[in-house]
Amino acid sequence: MTEQGAAGAANAAPPLKYCLYARKSMESDERQALSIESQLKEMKRLAANEGLDIVSVKRESHSARSAGNREIFREMLGGIRGGAYNAILTWAPDRLSRNAGDLGDVVDLMDQKLLLEIRTFNQTFTNSPNEKFLLMILGSQAKLENDAKGVNVSRGLRTAVEHGYWPGVAPIGYLNLYRTDKPGHLKLDARRAPLIKQMFEKVANDLWSVRKVFAWLKDEAGFRTRGGKVWGLSGVYRALQNPFYYGRFEYPKGTGRWHKGAHKPIISKAIFDAVQERIDNDRPKPKKKEFAFTRLIHCGLCGSGVGANENFRPLKKGGVTRHVYYGCTRGRDRFCKARYIKEENLISEFVRIIDDLDISEIGMREKLEEEVGRFNAFQKIVFGENPALTPPPTIDIKTYAKYLLEHGSISEQREIMSLLKNKLVYKDQKLYLVREGFERLFEGSGQPQPTRH
Repeated sequence: MTEQGAAGAANAAPPLKYCLYARKSMESDERQALSIESQLKEMKRLAANEGLDIVSVKRESHSARSAGNREIFREMLGGIRGGAYNAILTWAPDRLSRNAGDLGDVVDLMDQKLLLEIRTFNQTFTNSPNEKFLLMILGSQAKLENDAKGVNVSRGLRTAVEHGYWPGVAPIGYLNLYRTDKPGHLKLDARRAPLIKQMFEKVANDLWSVRKVFAWLKDEAGFRTRGGKVWGLSGVYRALQNPFYYGRFEYPKGTGRWHKGAHKPIISKAIFDAVQERIDNDRPKPKKKEFAFTRLIHCGLCGSGVGANENFRPLKKGGVTRHVYYGCTRGRDRFCKARYIKEENLISEFVRIIDDLDISEIGMREKLEEEVGRFNAFQKIVFGENPALTPPPTIDIKTYAKYLLEHGSISEQREIMSLLKNKLVYKDQKLYLVREGFERLFEGSGQPQPTRH
């Protein structure tokens, strides 16, 4: 072989290895387009006629409207980058892409000379400026069609909603007409609408609970959804709170844009309002559990707040005992190792702190002095000033504070500890007072070392 022949052989283009890619379009204006199997049949016939080497076949049903959600397409591009094949055989350019991101990826592979050819039923695109430009025009045209279609659909939905026509699947009790000349039109479901009406009336007039209505629909009325399933309790609740049944609906949901429906109402607004009042009265009101010393203490290990929970244990002779435990909420460190402490032990720690403090340092001095004065005055009134009687003992501030901590109400206990001027820190089953620099204790990764008073 001559040197010129050898150079020509070295510069010859590598053989084309095709990946046959078929995608079923999900857009409404292409419902009559060829199915995946039809595309494969036609393209295999083309490959046989022209001697094309197909090394891989890929099918995908995801829409090409948006980038990033087409796993098979991404897998095909990865095969091109890995050298498994260097050409694509597909029905039309819009099978590959109807968005700018995917189109850019395909053109980049052509620029890198990894993708040598794209063959469609009646066109061929190679790595030449003119053919790549034509490919980009066709891809951009498909994207323009998508964008225009989205604008038209949105405009059509807005117009339909403004005229009172529901833009989606009809709520249970109604049926979609599915007529092109009457988009969004609904009709009453002859089987289910009367039961829906009775359901509302039983709650509004007969004061039935929602659970009783649910049992009636399931067992006596034999109510089933359009799919033939039992209507769940949550579905009954949602229906009873849906204003669609008296002729109004919100669209889009959560926007506060309400529209008067063109559909025939099943119930009146008065019935609907009566049902809402009934549901509100029946709905159990959550009870907020109150503990005496929450939101007053911080964890000495991580700086989180200290919360509480209660446990009930049955007794052998009947009845139960209640135990309250306080511990770190782990708001700053969910792996905090702080241990729990019983409420009675925590109260003992409070009492110790009160006992050790100089009373002049306690921010509750004025409050307690006022309360103790009232108590001493009460004693004098009850026992009188008769010197023959033993004078009643005078209660000091510390004694009164400890009494309230051990025997007072939750509000009295909270008030006592909230009057302390210092920060309370719990660590290692002990309670500490931090006089200053509380936030600095928890900066960085080191654990705080509060000084025990």
